Amino acid sequence: MAATTSAMLLPSFVQEQPRRDEQLQQPRQNDDEQLETIKYGDVFNVSGDLAANPIAPEDARMMASAETRVLGQMHEAGPADVMRAAAAHNVQVGVLSSRDISDVAKNQGINISETDVPGARVVSECVAGQYLDTTTASGVEMPEQDVITIGQALEAACQIIGNKPVEQSDAAAIHAAEVCATGNNAMNPGGLGATAQAAAIFNAAMDRDEDKIKLNYVLTGATEKLATDKVVSRQDVEGVVSAELRNNPSMTTHPGGVAASISAAARLNEGNTERVVSADLRNNPNLTTHPDGLAASITATAGLNEDGAGI
Repeated sequence: MAATTSAMLLPSFVQEQPRRDEQLQQPRQNDDEQLETIKYGDVFNVSGDLAANPIAPEDARMMASAETRVLGQMHEAGPADVMRAAAAHNVQVGVLSSRDISDVAKNQGINISETDVPGARVVSECVAGQYLDTTTASGVEMPEQDVITIGQALEAACQIIGNKPVEQSDAAAIHAAEVCATGNNAMNPGGLGATAQAAAIFNAAMDRDEDKIKLNYVLTGATEKLATDKVVSRQDVEGVVSAELRNNPSMTTHPGGVAASISAAARLNEGNTERVVSADLRNNPNLTTHPDGLAASITATAGLNEDGAGI
């Protein structure tokens, strides 16, 4: 049974701090300063208002505090580390002061969730509801288990946010994941995508969350519900994340959701040729690896490295 830990932080001084006349979201008029400012969109794959916000010192402190609370320490080269360096630069060039905080972090907070998936413990880190990074929690031994398949990644999402009502963005991401696993673009009647789509349509007509169909109804036992399964690859991430973003009015992915879980699985799968190829073969009835899958990609990379033309 997967264990999940989360931390949601809002700045302690929000109620005490007077509202600034000059909002951080508004770009400075000086062109040189605009070029020098490091924004969230410069270092993370985020969109909307968050992407345009300069990374502020208090944002970095909040993320570092959340990482320490969940992981026991700040993760080296993780989001907090990157944010701290960016914020220090923004203060150094005079764009921000040492106590500045971005509106998105102040109003929507910072969230970190930790969960066990097959083979690892992963940490999802978000600002204003947008996924920044998923990393293996430090100090966690990696047992020799199979790499993560799409079905397992969907089940991990179920464990993290199973009580969330199914929305259109969830249904689109689930269908995209099913397409990646089966290679069939058509909606499979009775499949995960069709079930999720029906749930999203039903929920749109319901006013109360308690009356809505939850993700755990759709994703429980996802591996068995898929016609075929495959190891999660970076190509799968692109399709699933894009589907979830396109179908969310706020253009964000849900922390710990389908896109985040698929992204985490792909990251953990990278760099393990032998287990990836073995898992791809076991999960394909034809006993072949997927031509565009992670096994093929890693095998090709390994071949280039052996020939001295490494990437």
